[in-house]
Amino acid sequence: MNGDARKTAEALTYLSGFGNQHSSEAVPGALPIGRNSPQRAPLGLYAEQLSGSAFTEPRALNRRSWLYRIRPSAAHPAFARTDDDTLRTAPFTETAPDPNRLRWNPLPEPEPDTDFVRGLWTLGGNGDATQRTGMAVHLYHANSSMRRVFSDADGELLIVPERGGLLLRTEFGLLHAGPGDVALIPRGVRFRVELLDESVRGYVCENYGAPFQLPELGPIGANGLANARDFRAPVAAYEDVEGPVEVVNKFCGNLWTATYDHSPLDVVAWHGSHVPYVYDLRRFNVLGSISYDHPDPSIFTVLTSPTDTPGLAGVDFVVFAPRWLVGEDTFRPPYFHRNVMSEYMGLIEGAYDAKAEGFVPGGGSLHNMMSAHGPDRETFDRASAAELRPQKVDDGLAFMFETRWPVALTAQATRAEHLQRAYDDVWQGLERHFSPLH
Repeated sequence: MNGDARKTAEALTYLSGFGNQHSSEAVPGALPIGRNSPQRAPLGLYAEQLSGSAFTEPRALNRRSWLYRIRPSAAHPAFARTDDDTLRTAPFTETAPDPNRLRWNPLPEPEPDTDFVRGLWTLGGNGDATQRTGMAVHLYHANSSMRRVFSDADGELLIVPERGGLLLRTEFGLLHAGPGDVALIPRGVRFRVELLDESVRGYVCENYGAPFQLPELGPIGANGLANARDFRAPVAAYEDVEGPVEVVNKFCGNLWTATYDHSPLDVVAWHGSHVPYVYDLRRFNVLGSISYDHPDPSIFTVLTSPTDTPGLAGVDFVVFAPRWLVGEDTFRPPYFHRNVMSEYMGLIEGAYDAKAEGFVPGGGSLHNMMSAHGPDRETFDRASAAELRPQKVDDGLAFMFETRWPVALTAQATRAEHLQRAYDDVWQGLERHFSPLH
């Protein structure tokens, strides 16, 4: 564990708000006033724009930031291909899409000296990274801080820690993310992951499509779900480091590497909306039924990546946070279900209220489109007979990556030792209760 990194993480301050036009400078006077690219940028810096959307996209959707850095990003040698290890990218063609319900235990412990990039393990996904559609589900495990810098040109990364804390050093500044937080690294932003514990583990959603945004609230009104003010962006912090630094770039599914003669995390000031964030899932404002029935899980959406069909997301990020259940004459766990969307679910801590056993923190389940799923037999029996008093569900924190397309698995996911071979058994013993005399 890096004690200095933990002290740094615990002392961080942030800017508040999702989608804001933030600005920050690590040295007073580093931001130009009244223009983005003056003839000579302040303090001898270079002005550079980072575009996360096309120039002509609507203003409300446009993502871009201006960076004022010690050296421009263009000052680097050629990249060369390097080993992708266990990282894979869409299109996923190694296996045929599988209609079966599938569940995995947590990843095994990593090999010595495994950093965040080497520890990325791809379960599957959909779409095509070169066409900027679809998503991928990755897991990560690591026991070594990165000594290199990473960026992903294929998509943005939603990092969901399950075990151990992370200090994320980005071009924009520093973020601290631990279990219960999520961190969002936008497409193309360079960063380094330092570990705050001896070993870390978690999940990553790589979103190839439109950048994540807050869902529309519709009849809910002006407030609720994930509040914009609870998303925290970094304040400017820079590295003025001369010397060899390895930079790894993920581009069209492959990893490429180059050795810079300086650190690319050298942004002294910045302003814009294409910025990284961290969000505490415990601040999610859970809404639910106060009369009867279990609401559809869309009511738990934190972030969504929209597509050309309104309401049909390339990927939704959904959280099942602590909440009260008060429904009358209601089966309170999530109901039996077949869904046109595909669902990958992970567990950050505790237990999930629809699965009594077998679904453990660090594990995950995949229910592809139209696969029948729901509470296991033990949960069904218990919930069907429970006394319906107000009940606080506060012993678990689960999440879901939900996507409009089937999730095709990687070959390593289908043959993994931690794949549960008898997952279907959790629904065995659901007895016939039908009686026409009722």
